[in-house]
Amino acid sequence: MAEKQKDYFSSREAAKLLGVAVSTIQLWVNNGHLKAWTTSGGHRRISRSSVESILKEQNEILDCHNEERALTVVIVDDDASQLRLYQKYLLTLDLDVTVITAQDGYEGLVKIGNTNPDIIITDLVMPNMDGFKMVRALTELTEVTELTDCEIIAATGLTENEVKEKGGLPQGVHLLTKPIKFEDLEPLIINSQT
Repeated sequence: MAEKQKDYFSSREAAKLLGVAVSTIQLWVNNGHLKAWTTSGGHRRISRSSVESILKEQNEILDCHNEERALTVVIVDDDASQLRLYQKYLLTLDLDVTVITAQDGYEGLVKIGNTNPDIIITDLVMPNMDGFKMVRALTELTEVTELTDCEIIAATGLTENEVKEKGGLPQGVHLLTKPIKFEDLEPLIINSQT
């Protein structure tokens, strides 16, 4: 008789299946991207369906990447019209581009972890996790060493002094002022391919 499949994973099992660190699993649980509960013994259990949903998304993205090696751009902004504007602009370039969007830093981290993008464009002021925290998390995480060649572009309506007052940005992050001049953005995108 076949053993019944359990409907949960431990944090370690989920991390292994999704190819991330246990700390990333904990972050995803805390921000609601993975559904989980704690046993009476204090052990965290991650919903099987929640893990399988992220696995499915990862596989769809990988399938897309395997079909053609497009330039992958993750755009993180809570303004839906700004996301559409970036998408329209990127699709006008004479490049093979895959555009993935997220509306806050938590969702951005998940999608960045799933896609290993060439370019990240992020707003700095957003609800939940803002762009400052997301960019710092990306630069501090040792598990995302694949992102060493990734261009990170922060777009903001804040002044340079306001950015400094909020702790500034890690070295190597490009800062552009909103409204974005696409002629300033284009060289960063083109250079990321070389």
